[in-house]
Amino acid sequence: MRQSREIKTFIFSQYFSEGLRITFGVLLPSLVFFHLDQLEVGLTISLGAVCVSIADNQGPISHKRNGMLFCSIFVFLTTLLTGFINKYPVLLGLEIIILCFFYSMFSVYGNRASSIGTAALLVMILSIDHDVTASKGAMGHALYILAGGIWYMILSLSLSQIRPYRLAQQAMGECIREVAEYVRLKADFYDQETDFDENYKKLISQQVIVHEQQDSVRELLFKTRLMVKESTLAGRLLILVFVDIVDLFEQTMATHYDYLTLHKTFGKSNSLKEFKSIIIKLSEELENLSYYIISNEIPQRLYDFKYELERLKKCVDLVEESGTNAFVLKKILINVRNMVSRVDKIYTYFNQKQLSGQEIKNEIDLSKFVSHQNFDFKILKENLSPKSSIFRHSVRVSLMCLIGFLVSKLFPVGYHSYWILLTILVLLKPAYSLTKQRNIERLIGTIIGGVAGALILIFIKDQTALFIFLLIFMVAAYSFQRLNYIVSVLFMTPYILILFSFLGENNFNIAQERIIDTFIGSFIALSASYLVLPNWESHQFKDFMHEVLIANYQYLQKVAIILSGGTIDITAYKLARKNVYVSSANLGSAFQRMLSEPKSKQQNSKELHKFVVLNHMLSSYTATLITNLQQINPLIVNDLHIKLIRRSLYTLSEVIKSMKDIELEEIEINIPDSKFFSKSSNESDLLSEQLELVNKLILDLQKLIQNQISSEEISNQSS
Repeated sequence: MRQSREIKTFIFSQYFSEGLRITFGVLLPSLVFFHLDQLEVGLTISLGAVCVSIADNQGPISHKRNGMLFCSIFVFLTTLLTGFINKYPVLLGLEIIILCFFYSMFSVYGNRASSIGTAALLVMILSIDHDVTASKGAMGHALYILAGGIWYMILSLSLSQIRPYRLAQQAMGECIREVAEYVRLKADFYDQETDFDENYKKLISQQVIVHEQQDSVRELLFKTRLMVKESTLAGRLLILVFVDIVDLFEQTMATHYDYLTLHKTFGKSNSLKEFKSIIIKLSEELENLSYYIISNEIPQRLYDFKYELERLKKCVDLVEESGTNAFVLKKILINVRNMVSRVDKIYTYFNQKQLSGQEIKNEIDLSKFVSHQNFDFKILKENLSPKSSIFRHSVRVSLMCLIGFLVSKLFPVGYHSYWILLTILVLLKPAYSLTKQRNIERLIGTIIGGVAGALILIFIKDQTALFIFLLIFMVAAYSFQRLNYIVSVLFMTPYILILFSFLGENNFNIAQERIIDTFIGSFIALSASYLVLPNWESHQFKDFMHEVLIANYQYLQKVAIILSGGTIDITAYKLARKNVYVSSANLGSAFQRMLSEPKSKQQNSKELHKFVVLNHMLSSYTATLITNLQQINPLIVNDLHIKLIRRSLYTLSEVIKSMKDIELEEIEINIPDSKFFSKSSNESDLLSEQLELVNKLILDLQKLIQNQISSEEISNQSS
C-alpha cells in the first residue's frame, strides 16, 4: 500500500505536473511542423519553449508571467546577436565573455532572475553553430525562438488559470511531508540506541528542507491576491492549514529537552518508548494528510490518538507512582497533546461548515511573512566587487565558457561540441561543493543514460515504440530536474539520443561524443571551482553565525517580555520565529556545503559543527520556554528567573558584538509584583532548569566564538 501511495503521490505532485507541461509545450511545435514538412522550424520553436520553461519557476502567477516575459525578451535578443556574429569566432569569444558575466550576475536578484540568465546563456550556446541560423537567417531564427517562448508562456499561464489553487495544494502537500520527516527524526531522540550527534545532523539537514518548502508555500499563498482576499473555501483552507502546520513545526521544536538526562532518569521505564511510538504515529498522520492534499481528496484519518494519549498518560503516572519526579514527562505529554490537537484542528478544516466559520489574518499581516525581492540597480552595483561571491562566480563562468569554446574549436570531438559549454554552464555553481556534487551526478547519469539509450536503439527498431520511449524519457527528465538531478540526467541522455536518431544521426557516435564532451566540461568546471576565484564556505561562515545569533537574541527577548509580565504581539513573535528558522536553515546549508569541500579548506569544522548543534538547541529551548510560559496559569516568576534571562540576553549580546560591533535593541526586564512567588514549585523549578540550560548554551557559544576569534588573530599574526 505504501509503494502505491508513493507512486500516486509522485503522479499528483508538482514535479510530475511540471514534467507533463514542459514535455507538451516542447514537443507539440515539433510535431505540428513535422506534419507540415517544416521540422527544422518546429525544432527551433521547441528550443524557444525549452528556454522559457527554465524561467517557469514556482510562485504567484504575476511573478511567473513577468519572469517568462522577460526571459522571452532576453532570449530573443541573445539569439539575434549570436546569429549576426556566429561567422566570426573572435566576436563569438568576446560575446561569450561579456554575456556569461552579465547573465551570471542576474543571481543577485534571486532564483527567478538567475533562471532567466541561464536560459539566455543556453540559447546563446545552442545558436553559436553557423548551420543553425544559416537556413532561416539571424532574424528568422530569433523570431521562431521568440514564438516558442511566447507559446510556452501562454500554455503555462493558461494551465495556472484553469486550476489556480492546484500548485499551492501540491506545494502544501510537499511541505507537510517534509515536516512529517522532521517529526520522525525528533521521535528518534526518545530511543536509547540513537546516536544523538548523528541525529542532530539529520535534524539540521531536514530543517533546511522544511524551511525551503515553507518559503515556497508562503510565496504561493501570501503573494497571491486570489488566496488572501477571496472568500473562497479553497483559498481559506490552504492558508489556515499552512498557518497551523508552521505552528505545529514550532511545537515539534518545543518538545526539546536534555535527552541524555531524560534517558538517565526515565530510561528504565516504558515512558520514553511510548513517547517515541506516538510521535512516530504523528509523523505518519502528517504524511497521510500530505498524501490526501497532494491527491486533492478529502483526507481520512489514520489514527485515533485518544487511546494512544490515555496509554501514554498511564505510563507517566506509573513513573510518578514509583517515586520519581515525572514533571518533565508531564510537560512533554502536554506538548504532544497540543501537537495532536493541532492535527485534529487541521482535519476539521476539510468540513465546509467548520471552515466557513474560520477567519484568516488580514493581508497586511500575511504579507510581512514573505520575503520581497528588490530589483534596484544599486544591488548589482554593490556586487561588482571581488568580495562578492556572485561576482567571483560570474568571472569564473565567463572565463571557463571561453576556455570551453576554445577547446571545442581547437580540438573538435564531433559535430556537437557545444555540449562542452552546456556542461560547464550547467555544472559550474557559486559553491565548490555544489559544483562537485553536480559533476558526480552528471557523469553518472550521462554514462548510465548513454548505455541505456544505445541499448534501446540497438534492440528496438520500431519508430512508434521509440517515440513512446522518447515521450516517457522526456516526461521523466523534466519531472526530476528539480527533484533529483542524477535521475533527470539519466533520462535526459537516452531522450537526446532517440531524438537525434529521428534526425538521422549516427547513434553510437552521438553517445560517444556526449560522454566525452561531458567529461571535458566536467573537468573544466570542477577545476575552475577549485582554482579560479574559489568561494570557500569557511570564509563566509562567520556572517551566517552572526545572523543566526541576532535572530536567536530577538527570539529570546520574547521570553523576557513574558517573564516581565508583558504580552507579546503575535505577528511580531511569529516574525521573530520565522527569522530564527530562516537564519538556522542558512547556517545549516552553509555547513553542509562546507563538508563537501576539500579537507584542507575546512577550517575548524568540528567547532563549527558544534556551533550549528548548539544554535539548534538554543532555538529549540527558546521555543520550549515560550510554549511552557504560555501554558502556566498563573505565571510563576521569581528573582532567579529574571537574573537568568537578563544574564542570558546580556551574554548573547556581548557575543554578537564581539563578532561585529552593532547596536542591539534592549528591553526592560523587571519582576512583576503581582506574579512574584518566593515558594518553590514544580513549574518554577522546571522554568529555572530550562533558563539555566539556555544560559549554559549561550556560555558554550561564547567560548566557541572566543576560541575562533583567538585562532583567527593567531593565524593573521603568523601570516
